Amino acid sequence: MAHAPSNPSLIPGVSRLSRSKAYAKKALFKKAKAAAPAKAAAAATHKTVEVGGAKNSKTRHVPVSKPSRFYLADDVPVPKKSRKTARPAKLRASITPGTVLIVLSGKYRGKRVVFLKQLESGLLLVTGPHKVNGVPIRRVNQAYVIATSTKLDLSGVNTEKFTDAYFKREKDGKKAATEEALFEAGQKKATPAARLQDQREVDKAILAIVKKDRVMKSYLNSTFALSRGQFPHLMKF
Repeated sequence: MAHAPSNPSLIPGVSRLSRSKAYAKKALFKKAKAAAPAKAAAAATHKTVEVGGAKNSKTRHVPVSKPSRFYLADDVPVPKKSRKTARPAKLRASITPGTVLIVLSGKYRGKRVVFLKQLESGLLLVTGPHKVNGVPIRRVNQAYVIATSTKLDLSGVNTEKFTDAYFKREKDGKKAATEEALFEAGQKKATPAARLQDQREVDKAILAIVKKDRVMKSYLNSTFALSRGQFPHLMKF
C-alpha cells in the first residue's frame, strides 16, 4: 500500500490541514537544532600607525604587507584547478587474462599479443610472446586493441613482479655537451639482463601452452590486416 500523505487534499486546491496545523504536525520544535560553527575572524589587512607632524592627523591607516613596487609586464599563467581525480580505466568485459588481442597502434600495430593482466594505472600488460612474434612484455592502452574470441589458459604464468614501477625508466644525470656525450646519446641503450631473464621465463610458460594447439603458434605469428571488401565492424574476431 502506498504511503498516505500527511496533509491530504479534500478537493483540488484545498488541503485538510491549514499551513500552521501542517507545520505543527511536523513537530520540528522537538528536534535539536545544530548551531552553525562560528566563522574564524579574518586576518587584518590594515593597521593604524602613528605619524609625526602637527598637520598629519597623528595616525594613518596603512596595509599590513606592503605591495611590491614592481610587477611583470605580462600576466603569469595560473594553472586551472581541477577537482577531477585520475582513476584507472575499467577493463572491458571481453578482455580477460589469456585473451589474444590485436594491437592497432604503435610500433607493433597489427601484431597479435596475449593479455596477461591489468596494471594499477589501467594499462594492459601484454606479450607476444617475444619468441613467437617479437613483441616483448609491454604496456598497451585498451583503447588501441581489439579483443578476439581466442583465449589461453594462463593459470600457471606468474606475473606478480610486473607493475607500473617495473617499466619506469631511470633518469640519467646531466652531462656536459661534449662530442662523446652527443655520440652516446644517439646510441640505443642495451636492455638490462634482468628484464631479458623475465622475458625468457614468461615466454617459456606461455610456449608450453601454445604448443598444445598445432595452429596457435602460426596464428600468433600472423599479422592482422584488412583487404578490399573487408569491414571490421562486420567481422567476428
